[in-house]
Amino acid sequence: MPFDLLLTNAQVVTPAGTAIGDIGITDGKIAAIGSLSSESAAQTLDCTNLTIIPGVIDTQVHFREPGLEHKEDLESGTRAALMGGVTSILEMPNTVPNTTDAITLQDKLNRAAGRAWANYGFFIGASTENADQLGELEQLPGCPGIKIFMGSSTGSLLVSEENDLRKVLQHGTRPCPIHAEDEARNRSRKSLISEEPSATEHPYLRDSESAILATRQILRLSKETGRPVHVLHISTKEEPWIIEDARKEGVRVTSEVTPQHLYFAGPEAYERLGTLAQMNPPIRSEADRDGLWKAFDENLFDVFGSDHAPHTLEEKSKPYPASPSGMPGVQTLLPVLLTFYSQGRIKLERLVEMSSTRPAALYNIQGKGSIAVGMDADLAIIDLNRKWVFERSHVESKCGWSPYEGETFTGAVEHVILGGAVAVRSGERTSQPAGQMLEFR
Repeated sequence: MPFDLLLTNAQVVTPAGTAIGDIGITDGKIAAIGSLSSESAAQTLDCTNLTIIPGVIDTQVHFREPGLEHKEDLESGTRAALMGGVTSILEMPNTVPNTTDAITLQDKLNRAAGRAWANYGFFIGASTENADQLGELEQLPGCPGIKIFMGSSTGSLLVSEENDLRKVLQHGTRPCPIHAEDEARNRSRKSLISEEPSATEHPYLRDSESAILATRQILRLSKETGRPVHVLHISTKEEPWIIEDARKEGVRVTSEVTPQHLYFAGPEAYERLGTLAQMNPPIRSEADRDGLWKAFDENLFDVFGSDHAPHTLEEKSKPYPASPSGMPGVQTLLPVLLTFYSQGRIKLERLVEMSSTRPAALYNIQGKGSIAVGMDADLAIIDLNRKWVFERSHVESKCGWSPYEGETFTGAVEHVILGGAVAVRSGERTSQPAGQMLEFR
């Protein structure tokens, strides 16, 4: 059969295993995998010494549009994603206005059309006002589900009271991603700040117990209501085991770990980066980071996510605690994971599983997440061995900085295929924005 595009001589990571071969692409989909004839292809891309994996699906990003476009917008955020090998993103609802109904969801879909460099979906945020409608809202086109902020949010998106949380969980069936911090504890601990505060106090003021309390609460309510939950950005050494115990009791729960919680640790990160290391939940101690790695080695996490949450350098330069929490990460998600692979900390197949396959399964994203005949041809083509230094000049995000500046990565994105077309070739964009609305079932 004739192919629109043929990728040749690559190491290909498929659900059946990893082997050298070719991928034939027709009409935006994977048509064949194996040893294929180049004579039948309209275009050929030689991938000798390169590895092809499914395009990464980042299930937690904050692209700030509408209302906060000075930090990021849908064009710049998806551009950063694409350049990092992320071909699909799920964006969070804490924009201005919040994404809490059909009108605000459609506004984001309209804004993304023709401007997004990666495929997209938008969470609707739970609130006390929309709880009764969430079952219908989560089924709207372009929506993967309902996000719950138990802490670290303001206005109507903050759902911290138990009866309100229960009501939200009772309306709908899709897995709810959860920001699990105890709002009452966080507020009470603000009084413990020192007279000369610095970012090193952040993990003390928003301590491990805050995350643990909230995670225990949402697991109990998940068990009570039968609603599946997905606990985001696990930051403590205790939470993975609490979640695992809940799984054994039949609670339908999954969890996410971010590269930054596996990469950075306090106090060193705060002493070196200051408020640039400030995020919620915080980068914690070396003991917590070691505990997360131990949990990772025990296969207790389901997915990776970046929690890309950019702020301008001017905003981050405010003295703590006036400085906002959050850091960019969608562009560096895959390079950091590849660096972990080069260090022997993660197998390539598991990297693919947690960055593509499981994210697609978690939210029932149609046609995405694996390299197989009939799947959409969204692919990241990577050099596993190339060492390079990530510099500020590489940053695509509108915020213009990264906590990884000056870090040496091993593993680089060389080419990106989106919808069957070469969107990035040798590290350079080759087309116009071609991202499409994701389909969820």
